[in-house]
Amino acid sequence: MKFKLVKSKITLYAKLLAASITAGLLSVAGIAEADEARSGAKDVKSVGITLMPVTAQVLPDDPKQTLTAFMVYLTPEASTTSHRHAGVVFVHVLEGTVRSQLNNGEVIEYRAGESWNEPPGSIHSYMENPSKTIPARLIATIIAPTGARLTTYDQEGSGNSRHAH
Repeated sequence: MKFKLVKSKITLYAKLLAASITAGLLSVAGIAEADEARSGAKDVKSVGITLMPVTAQVLPDDPKQTLTAFMVYLTPEASTTSHRHAGVVFVHVLEGTVRSQLNNGEVIEYRAGESWNEPPGSIHSYMENPSKTIPARLIATIIAPTGARLTTYDQEGSGNSRHAH
């Protein structure tokens, strides 16, 4: 009897956890879609890049700030136009290689296991997956004012400094 009770509690907890995760992902997806609509991201010339929301949580000690995380998938030869984010960004390369440039500075190549950050106000002038065959995967975490537009794309040609490699 005791075994059945424990098993049923575990099953109940598993179902509650699954429901919570599903609800959380759906709400994060809604946040991401709303932010994309506000930023006009559908009009941007970012090619081969897909974002998948992971989480969005208001910081418990500062409700004016929200931490939002995305998985970023870059197909071979994917690239993005110049853009900026509402707060501080932390990026970690999980798979593949990514070239990135901040504030029209040096283009730096990051490989799996390496990270960079973008201080508030930075212009992410350039990012690409230089491989012709291997996709790249990143996790990007943004801490920004709650309700802020997370990404703003620059006008075509402004701040977008592409370099020959």
